[in-house]
Amino acid sequence: MLLFAGLGNPGAQYADNRHNVGFMAADAIARRHSFSPWSRKFQAAIAEGRLGGEKVLLVKPQTFMNLSGQAVGEALRFYKLDPSAVTVFYDEIDLAPGKVRVKVGGGSGGHNGIRSLDQHIGQNYRRVRIGVGHPGVREMVHGHVLGDFSKADHEWLDVLLDAIADASDLIAKGEDSGFMNRVTLALRDKLQPTGPDDTPPPKAKGSGAPAKGQSHIRQARPKQPSVKLPEGGPMADMLKKLLGKG
Repeated sequence: MLLFAGLGNPGAQYADNRHNVGFMAADAIARRHSFSPWSRKFQAAIAEGRLGGEKVLLVKPQTFMNLSGQAVGEALRFYKLDPSAVTVFYDEIDLAPGKVRVKVGGGSGGHNGIRSLDQHIGQNYRRVRIGVGHPGVREMVHGHVLGDFSKADHEWLDVLLDAIADASDLIAKGEDSGFMNRVTLALRDKLQPTGPDDTPPPKAKGSGAPAKGQSHIRQARPKQPSVKLPEGGPMADMLKKLLGKG
């Protein structure tokens, strides 16, 4: 049996916060793989299902982020599981929006939910870090993670959550690299379709229109910026990422 925990804060006022992307990932997995309805146990919302041939318990702690380890630890002890059976989905400000990275063990990186898990179950569990970006200034981090995703964010976020759900069976099988590759490819294919050499697909022969399946937005986007980028600061970093210069 495996335990997949999505981290977040309970309550409608937090539902669309960047800090709640772990809850969103758990919900996406439950929908995609027809898990049982959510119920209450272990100070958490839980749902049961199967992924990659393994029985999986989805857990969304209802203790608020800073005490997430209480709920996960209680479930872990009840089922007599080792921490290596746990996979945690959570927001990561040190990753660009839409990036996903998986690792086992490590520090909390200042994330209070992860710090709580480390205290209650140790550090030997899998972490699926979902990038939500950094506001650029340390003093703005709190407001950033507790702020809602924008409407524009949902253009990539919804694709990302679907990709995480679709590939979650690979996590259950321990195929971390395969999971990251599948998620990355899904985002590239749906948001920025490219040719085999990572360039835009060719136009249809004899036509000014893009070839079938090509994104009109990407086709119209200039390869080089038409204005000089600022040399430093948060705005420069953001522009460079958006324009592929970082």
